[in-house]
Amino acid sequence: MGSAGQPVFLVDLPTADSDRDMVDRGGSLAEFIALPSIARLGWPNAVVEDWLFDHGAHEAFRNDYRDLDLSAIAWALEDVPSASLQGIRTGPSEQEFLESVAKHHSHFLGLRREPIRDGWERKGTWLDAPLLLDLKLMNRDEVSLQLVEGRMRVGILQGRLRGGFRVASTHKAWVGRKRPGGS
Repeated sequence: MGSAGQPVFLVDLPTADSDRDMVDRGGSLAEFIALPSIARLGWPNAVVEDWLFDHGAHEAFRNDYRDLDLSAIAWALEDVPSASLQGIRTGPSEQEFLESVAKHHSHFLGLRREPIRDGWERKGTWLDAPLLLDLKLMNRDEVSLQLVEGRMRVGILQGRLRGGFRVASTHKAWVGRKRPGGS
């Protein structure tokens, strides 16, 4: 939780996107992670980097997750079955982009660096785990996950599945679930 058990929302946190103050001041990821408001969350560095550091000021995230108490999330690196990712949705503001990537997966994969393309061809999966949230965190009764970050990765996966390309049966993903003891 935030200080004194208070909820923490995206608008409460500093941003670090390239057009925002942290990077403009020459701030690094390590400095960002060490900020008290970020450190207090207790999130893994990879999650902080992918969501808060790289995309914390991204207006779509701020809209889609504005009511989400970030202090209530506990993250774990999990193996997620391809079948669970095949129809996974993302926040409303980015759903169209996810669908576009899936439809044009070969094009988007071709834009990636060689190690990423090679990972898909050899192992049938991504190199860096995307971020998924348990829908219960957003007060939904569904037993399902929502994609937060990694739309390109998951879109490529969905397109490859639909196109009959080689895809691993499970994929590493950071999954955010309700923190034990949280309300």
